[in-house]
Amino acid sequence: MTQKPALRHTRYIVTEGPIGVGKTSLTSLIAEELDARLILEQAEENPFLADFYQDPARYRFQAQMFFLLSRFSQQQGMAQPDLFTRITMSDYLFDKDRIFAYLNLDEHELALYEQFYRILEPKIVKPDLVIFLQADTDTLLRRIKQRGRSFEREINHDYIAAVNEAYNQFFFHYSDTPLLVINTSDIDFVRRREDLDDLLKQILGMKQGTQYYMPGSGKR
Repeated sequence: MTQKPALRHTRYIVTEGPIGVGKTSLTSLIAEELDARLILEQAEENPFLADFYQDPARYRFQAQMFFLLSRFSQQQGMAQPDLFTRITMSDYLFDKDRIFAYLNLDEHELALYEQFYRILEPKIVKPDLVIFLQADTDTLLRRIKQRGRSFEREINHDYIAAVNEAYNQFFFHYSDTPLLVINTSDIDFVRRREDLDDLLKQILGMKQGTQYYMPGSGKR
């Protein structure tokens, strides 16, 4: 049996990135490699999401508030003692909720949203490491189409481009935790074991501050 790698001081790892970048896939793979507890966001449980993609102006606030409260509830369900006895992997950062709020809500909706957010955010456990996955917009759209989720059929190029830019801006200024930035446009960590091994090597070697990993664009 292959011995699982271990991270000495990192107990809570979060994978983040725009829609379609592969957060859930990579989080699940890493959790298996590290024998970690897995916490996955259940976007399909949001009853307003499909309607939001068809009529954003009408359903944006309902969809956003459902995400905020469901994410908070799931984070509160994490038994904190487990963070010190077993590695925990999650495919979302609670802070990212505001990325979508500022992208989608109008001024009055955002003011109300912020009142709730400021009450909830201090109660969230901060991760020890955040892995930010990047990809170009065309790659994101291709991956979204390949996974074929029914509620994502109405997503268009302009929206994904805006989400992608918002994520890049957010993490350009991010300094709350150690951050590993990985460009995934030219790698396939699901189908190519060598790509996953390279990513694991970067994660296991991560220290403080922000580090960047950009695999060679010549890979096929």
